[in-house]
Amino acid sequence: MTEDKGRSYSKELIGRTVVSKTGKKFGEVGDLIFESNSGELIHLALRGPTSYTDRLELEKSKEGEILIPFSAVIASGDFVVVSEEDII
Repeated sequence: MTEDKGRSYSKELIGRTVVSKTGKKFGEVGDLIFESNSGELIHLALRGPTSYTDRLELEKSKEGEILIPFSAVIASGDFVVVSEEDII
């Protein structure tokens, strides 16, 4: 994937609903967090986290946003599907 395609793909994730493989809703992608040196996408920051997500005590940004490791993303389309096992 070229860098331009990577950026375009990343922007398309904003606003998508994040769900687990079993269909549990986590919230929406509110922001993307990149590693500053490599430009690698490392976290999705959630907007409008669900009560289910709040109970999981996941990592949070300095601003208090719940962070989902990008490594846990297993598919994206209409939804961003994450592997719950890779988050907790």
